[in-house]
Amino acid sequence: MSIQLLNDNELVQLYINGNEESLSVLLIRHKRKIFSSIMVVVKNKALAEDIFQDTFFKVIQTLKRGQYNEEGKFLPWVIRIARNLIIDHFRRIKKMPPVPVYVNEEGEEISVFNTLTSDDEIKNKDENQKFKKSIRAIISQLPADQREVVIMRTYYDMSFKEIADFTNVSINTALGRMRYGLLNLKKIIEDKKIEVTF
Repeated sequence: MSIQLLNDNELVQLYINGNEESLSVLLIRHKRKIFSSIMVVVKNKALAEDIFQDTFFKVIQTLKRGQYNEEGKFLPWVIRIARNLIIDHFRRIKKMPPVPVYVNEEGEEISVFNTLTSDDEIKNKDENQKFKKSIRAIISQLPADQREVVIMRTYYDMSFKEIADFTNVSINTALGRMRYGLLNLKKIIEDKKIEVTF
């Protein structure tokens, strides 16, 4: 039987048992989907290639250590590794774009950061930094699935289709998580009596 006809789990087991070719087959089989899932977030080909390489380096390390136990869910596992590396990258460079934390009566997302004028930012730099830090702290209080969608939608400007593909859920689920995430952010802001001007 040709090695190309084996399923992911069989190829993983072959690689763990010392067959280097099986990893090449997995790489060729899933490269496009993994690379696209990275590219859609980082929007930079060179950076996406770096993260893709780091992802497979981590995959190899994990497999060689015998720590892989995903039971046939190879692709979602690799995409999860890539997602974590992307998040680490953006944390490292501290790229924190505007975050919408309020939905008005028309259902529009209002970004609290965009409401500040540039003059205000210059005059109140310290206050604004504290305010942004408190917003980040509030976002971190959301349930993990809502926090993930809010971050992807607002920090990385991903469409709901991209988010759905990336997190392996339906578009409706992604929309629902965003909606509940924004409602929860609004509630936390109101409960903590954080003053937000629109």
